Parts: sequence; structure tokens; C-alpha cells
Amino acid sequence: MRIPQVLHLLLLATGVLASTISLLAQTAARTAQPAPTATRPMNPFQKPQETDLKKKLTTEQYKVTQQCGTEPPFRNAYWDNKKPGIYVDIVSGEPLFSSLDKYDSGSGWPSFTQPIEGSDIVEKKDLTHGMVRSEVRSKVADSHLGHVFDDGPGPTGQRYCINSASLRFVPVERMAEEGFGAYLGPFVKAGLIPLATATTATTAAAKLAQGNRETAVFAGGCFWGMEEILRRVPGVLQTTVGYTGGTTPNPTYKQVCTGQTGHAEAIEIVFDPAKISYEKLVGVFFRMHDPTTLNRQHNDAGTQYRSAVFYLDDRQRETAEAVKAKVDKSGRWKRPIVTEITAVSTFFPAEAYHQNYLIKNPGGYNCHILLPE
Repeated sequence: MRIPQVLHLLLLATGVLASTISLLAQTAARTAQPAPTATRPMNPFQKPQETDLKKKLTTEQYKVTQQCGTEPPFRNAYWDNKKPGIYVDIVSGEPLFSSLDKYDSGSGWPSFTQPIEGSDIVEKKDLTHGMVRSEVRSKVADSHLGHVFDDGPGPTGQRYCINSASLRFVPVERMAEEGFGAYLGPFVKAGLIPLATATTATTAAAKLAQGNRETAVFAGGCFWGMEEILRRVPGVLQTTVGYTGGTTPNPTYKQVCTGQTGHAEAIEIVFDPAKISYEKLVGVFFRMHDPTTLNRQHNDAGTQYRSAVFYLDDRQRETAEAVKAKVDKSGRWKRPIVTEITAVSTFFPAEAYHQNYLIKNPGGYNCHILLPE
């Protein structure tokens, strides 16, 4: 269990008593709360205003999603779609189902054994048409999707019978470009897309989306708290938490926690170098964690919590080494800095529920604070 060392935090934030008390309260809340539910990073999904909604949707899409309508079987867009990818809410864009869980139920509507990991599907009792059914709706947009029945195949035994009109299909080759890169892992594991392709697609999509962008990769303890600080830094455009620096391909959080994979909990930052330089970003990194503790941040112990800058090229390496030396000489830290500066290896995005965890779980566990310059 991750429990921050109170005395150490007091040393880091002398005089900031309120911050320390808040930190303890967050830790207690984390201990008490159930396991998190996975969701897409940043949860940017919104339901448009009614006037915009009517412009956006076709007559059938509006009738299905807003008026609980039902489209005809076998005469809809996705009942027989066999392409790999994910299905998102036609209204808000929130991810709902994966082709990996889709099967032919013979009903004439798209059928899935379960929602995609991290989706927020709401079930409601439906007493219409003289029967008792479980209606399923999207959480953010409250779109009517269809119904769930207990007559599906294994492993869940469920059949999510969904209207195509409530969905938009995102093929696997466009997932990264449209911001769903965190959901590519299962497709890589299923052999439907090579890891190298997924990584390249994610990186290329990020560059294409924002133009002048640069990437940095840091590790400094629990990636939840790191991301919460870094995402707020002016000039930072995108953050993704994950694992790097190890040898096990496609590691899971459970595997990384054993300390046997060699990976560090890390964060990939995409930033605009016109707004914040790599040098300044590395400077922020050295202010947001203790770089003098080897394989440890507070009570989070193990190589997965090591302090590291993973450079992408020689320029980043030279810059990181210069900033490290400057901070070491500054006297800010009373012990030598042990941060490793090493070439980046494959970065594996963490499971979806880890992305922007503290946005989705306000008051959740966080052992990081940003010290003043």
C-alpha cells in the first residue's frame, strides 16, 4: 500500500502544513475506496446542446439515442461489421465497446459480451412493451444504446444488444489519431496490430494533431501524482502514464508492481517547445519529486519507483545532464542526486483507468507536490 512518509513531506514542504494534512486525508481516502474503474484519459466527452445535437445526428440516430427508438435488424451499419476497432457513443464520443468483444448473435444488431474496459455503461430497468428488460445507456451523454440480456456466450454470459445508430466505429488504424491510443494494447496482444505500429501511430498522431510538438519521458515515483502536476504545466499538451525501461513486453500494472519486469512507472509528456523548453520541463521534474532516494519515493519502494529521465536524443541527454548537475550544485537537496539519465526504450501506455487518475478520483492517493523554483 502506498502511504507517504509524513516526516519526509514536511521536510520537502516546510511551512506548508495545510498541504501535508491534505495529503494524509487523500491517502486515507485511497485506502478506503474500491478499485478504480477504467476510463479514457481526461474524460473530454460532452453532450452537445439540443440545437447542435439535432444538426449533428441523423433522424434515426436522434430517434434511437434521444427517444429510445430501435432501428430495424439486419438493416443497420454495424450488425455484420467484422473490422477491428472500437465503438464510441455517436453523441459524445465516449468509448463503449470493442470489436474484440463483438460476436454474431443472429439478432441482426451489433452484439457484445461486455463493454470496453473503462466505459461507463448505465443500466436501467425497462418495463415497456409488457416485459422487464435492462436498458443500457451511456453515462456522459445519457444516450439510449440498447439492452443487455443474460443469454450471451462466455465468459460473461451476457449479450449487449446495441443499436448501430447509437454508435460510431473507430477502426484500429485510426484509434491513435483520434485520441484512443490508450486502448490499443488489447489489439496488440490479440496480434491484430504490431506493437511497433501502435507506438509509431500514437507518436505520429500526436505530432500531427498539434504540429510543433516534442516528447519527454520521466519517471519519479507513482505516476498518478506526477501526471497531476505535469498536466497543469503551461505548454504541456498531452500526458500518458505507462511503463518503460524494462524487458517484459506489454507489461501489466500487476506485473510491474512485482519489480521483476525492470520497468519504471513513467509518464510520457507531449509539449509545445515554443511555450516551454525541454530544459525548463526537466527543471519541473526535479522539483516535483525527491531525486536523492534510490528506487524509492516516500514509502513506494522498488525499482519501478526509481527516478529517471529517459532521453529521446543526444540533445535531450545533454540538457538533462546539465540540469541535473545544476540542481545537484544548488544545495536544494542535502544528499546527492541519484536520478538516472538513460536512453528511452519502448513506452507501454498503462491500463486506461490509470490515465489521469486524479481527475477521475479527486482526493485519491497523491504523494507529489511541486516545490517553488
